[in-house]
Amino acid sequence: MTSLADLATALKSLHRKGDPVVLPTTWDAWSARTAVSAGFAALTVGSHPMADSIGRPDGEGMSYDEAMTRVAQITAAVDVPISVDIESGYGLPADRLIDGLLKAGAVGLNIEDTVHSEGGRFRDAQEHADLVAALRAAADAAGVHVVINARTDLFKNQVGDEADRVDRAIERMRLCADAGADSLYPVGFHDDATLRRLADGLPLPVNAIANPATGDLASLAAAGAGRISFGPIWQMDLTERSKELLARWR
Repeated sequence: MTSLADLATALKSLHRKGDPVVLPTTWDAWSARTAVSAGFAALTVGSHPMADSIGRPDGEGMSYDEAMTRVAQITAAVDVPISVDIESGYGLPADRLIDGLLKAGAVGLNIEDTVHSEGGRFRDAQEHADLVAALRAAADAAGVHVVINARTDLFKNQVGDEADRVDRAIERMRLCADAGADSLYPVGFHDDATLRRLADGLPLPVNAIANPATGDLASLAAAGAGRISFGPIWQMDLTERSKELLARWR
């Protein structure tokens, strides 16, 4: 088994602006093994597909311990770096989040600014950056450079005026970069011009979300993405294809 420190270093090194790492968004040991057998060197675990896999809603509908139990099954099945969407942190302190993540064998995390445990409250920019800083400090104390992917839901939730949303996202994400993030995730399906503005305006690799069936890796790379993930879309596409397959037997 590769050490957690080495897995974290490997994951961080894969993030390069214009030459993005593609992290298939997995949810269980089967999907993780499938992605690794397809040739991917690192994976992410999505909260939405993982919650669906155990019959829970997204938005912290499962507990942190339940999520880490599933993550531990994934890391036991594949020997590649794993990043995990820990949503908004389940209302837990940073040291508890990092301890649970490392005990489950993961070396990266997404942290978002919609606080599900408080009715979907949107963290202000400095509050979110302070959480990133606390996570960085906890990871440093544990001796593993956990790769922090700081996410904002400004676009997903259409927060505020669209006219200055990109500028506000850049300002918010820059605070997270200063606080110790390794990559930045202004989640949403952006056109090439918007993604380029975000990538050019931010000091760290930008995570773009893509549809694995219709997205284009070359276009996302040309727009400056440094990381690509699929959210729940791979699982959703498999669901529809499975329905088509099974429909023949009704």
